[in-house]
Amino acid sequence: MALFPVQSRFPQQYKLLANLISVYILWGSTYLFIHFMTENMPPLYMAGWRVLVAGGILYPFARLMGHPRPTRQEAVSAGIVGTLLLGISMGGMTIAIQYLPTGIAALLAGLLPLFLILINWIAFAKRKPSKLAMMGLLIGVAGIALLVQPGSFKATSSHSWLGIVIILGCNIFWATGTLLSARLKLPHQLISSAVQMLVGGALLLTVSLIFEPVSFLSILDAPTKALGSLVYLAIFGSIIGFSSYAWLARNASPQLLSTYAYVNPVVAVFLGWAFAGEVLHGQSILAAGVILLGVVLIVIGRR
Repeated sequence: MALFPVQSRFPQQYKLLANLISVYILWGSTYLFIHFMTENMPPLYMAGWRVLVAGGILYPFARLMGHPRPTRQEAVSAGIVGTLLLGISMGGMTIAIQYLPTGIAALLAGLLPLFLILINWIAFAKRKPSKLAMMGLLIGVAGIALLVQPGSFKATSSHSWLGIVIILGCNIFWATGTLLSARLKLPHQLISSAVQMLVGGALLLTVSLIFEPVSFLSILDAPTKALGSLVYLAIFGSIIGFSSYAWLARNASPQLLSTYAYVNPVVAVFLGWAFAGEVLHGQSILAAGVILLGVVLIVIGRR
């Protein structure tokens, strides 16, 4: 993983492979554990503790490894990225999973390349997508339309449409944060990830204490299943998985980085079916295929 100094002695292709596997598998599993973590606890509260714990572990670890403290400019830049990625996007995803099956949530999150290419085109690189990528964008939109048709999946709530809108909004903020991370002056990767987690976690916890029926120490009353899921998400989803993503964002091509977007839903759908009793209808499976085809075309067609 991106966390360990021994990795500096590995050839670059092995680092790429290790970090890709980390993001593929670990992030694919996070949807199920977010569901378990928030079954009986407020979503923003648990998400805040998850990220805050991860940052509280990672920052001193990075300092013990000899990485310097961030400068003021670096800390502000990492805080901006952390707010977009972890405070807004991950917090929104945690809420959305209250309204949607985890597999459907992962599938909609898999549309991230669509938002990456559009936002990069409109606001950053100002470069028009290739014809293949544009075809992928249109197919992805068609897949969303098919997915939200009545009866396409077994809704967990009459407000499932709200979960869909939230995830699409999360994709906008995640894409913006990802594109900014390559343009802002950030500290060393581990320090940057830790600062992003601390800022994002503090933001989530503050919002939770204002709007959710909890106190700071309500975590002591959380069920064992929720606490176990929180620990898993903090270590594997945040410390290892997010650090791997941050490493890939700096060292891998956008095309390669984007491939996680259509591997994660496969993992999430399987785990949701195997461990959460989620049922996907035929129309939902068809929509999944259409969306994944669109994402694949976007990734292949990106310049």
